[in-house]
Amino acid sequence: MSNIIKKAITYLNDLGINKNISDEEFLRKKYYKFFNKNLDLQKPQTFNEKLQWLKINDRREIYNTMVDKYEAKKYVSSLIGEEYIIPTIGIYNSFNEIDFDKLPNQFVIKCTHDSGGVTICRNKKEFNIRKAKRRFNAIMKRNYYYRNREWPYKDLKPRIIIEKYMDNKGEELEDYKVHNFNGIPKVILVCKDRHKKTGLTEDFFDTEWNHLDIKRPNHENSKEIIEKPKQLEEIVMLSKKLSENIPFVRTDFYIINNKIYFGELTLYPAGGFIPFIPDDWDYKLGDYLNINKI
Repeated sequence: MSNIIKKAITYLNDLGINKNISDEEFLRKKYYKFFNKNLDLQKPQTFNEKLQWLKINDRREIYNTMVDKYEAKKYVSSLIGEEYIIPTIGIYNSFNEIDFDKLPNQFVIKCTHDSGGVTICRNKKEFNIRKAKRRFNAIMKRNYYYRNREWPYKDLKPRIIIEKYMDNKGEELEDYKVHNFNGIPKVILVCKDRHKKTGLTEDFFDTEWNHLDIKRPNHENSKEIIEKPKQLEEIVMLSKKLSENIPFVRTDFYIINNKIYFGELTLYPAGGFIPFIPDDWDYKLGDYLNINKI
């Protein structure tokens, strides 16, 4: 076997695209690549280790619903109410089904079966439909499961969802990502400036809004003081409802014109492959997560 073929196989294994490699073997290889240490699935201690353990050992059917961007909206609405849900304009099985003439001037388009594939249209006259079609046709062919072996994505039906564009009086939306451990909200990550040239900033807080000394690689804290939102108590309450009886889930919300809107549910943030700075926080967050209850 040539070196080129060997390198190609290694590359595919690292990506998880080689379907012959088991989930556990893939997770062990990728974990070592990111953390430079072996993954302990017998007695996991860190937060990232326990996320990998959950992928293997906690496979509830409801998780398929929770990660589907369309089905999750119905699921969340049934638990906390439709008033927290961003309105859906349309759901499509292919890009060709979309009638752009019938769409409003502004909208948000994304796929239901993956993560991160979002396009925002702020002016339909300037929206490059051809470019969007190429992008979404490619995403529709992609099985997000193989990226980090997050099994709830594996058998999802690929669809495209278009949502109402939520105007926050011209201000970019801030993302409040509540980390819930065994049904208890513990840590809130605030993401800002996602679409600014300066780049995304990340700040971690506890539920009393004390700033925590946590960073993740390639992201800095905001240079501005992030004020405690007036809706904090309500966000925490909603997170408790959405995370009940679930070992770990991140509940994401936006505050738009002083009103709370649901974003998404995340079972394995960053696939469980992003270190914390300092490293102690990987262990502290791991202590919050009791997998013995599963």
